[in-house]
Amino acid sequence: MTNPAAVLWDMDGTLVDTEPFWIAAETELMAAHGLPWSEEQGLEFVGNDLLTSASMMRDAGLDLPAPVIVETLLDGVIARIRRSVPFRPGALELLEELREAGIPCVMVTMSYRSLAEAVIAACPPGSFAGLVAGDDVAAGKPDPEPYLAGAALLGVDPSECVALEDSRPGLASAEAAGTIAVGIPHLVDLDPAPGTTLWPSLAGRGVDDLRAVTSRLSA
Repeated sequence: MTNPAAVLWDMDGTLVDTEPFWIAAETELMAAHGLPWSEEQGLEFVGNDLLTSASMMRDAGLDLPAPVIVETLLDGVIARIRRSVPFRPGALELLEELREAGIPCVMVTMSYRSLAEAVIAACPPGSFAGLVAGDDVAAGKPDPEPYLAGAALLGVDPSECVALEDSRPGLASAEAAGTIAVGIPHLVDLDPAPGTTLWPSLAGRGVDDLRAVTSRLSA
């Protein structure tokens, strides 16, 4: 079986379960301005770049500049991450197995670098060889730029990389970049598509599973 050249990890919802942190931060910010917010509205943001989400909050009545909204939300989520990092089932075990196998990992997230670095710092040393964050790219997911940039960091072909994603915009980005996309649905259902593999969880998944996907789709 063929090793992937790299594994490109989404963060929110795939590596860590921070979506409830985002929804809580959104709810606090809206409430501070006398505006209602619901979990259903928060779920519409899953996988978006942060400025897009901020614009949606402005559309809902929040009278703040988009960059201010983004920074406020980031501060709220980072504060929660520093208290506790909610890793998704199987994520740490897979990271460790990949490190032992010598397969490099890059984090590709629409969260900004300040938050992504806080999450990476909570991972075992050597888990990630690189990071592409939302404030590093001109176009966020579902544009292919983030995953193209992730592969470019290591100088590898995107078609030889496995991308792990939990959101529709993330999967669209990974597929458009030409990666071997694996969807792990969490808060939002993912639709089966040609060339996309869906796993119910990372729990129990290892390097052999990634090799099998790589070999099958490469062929």
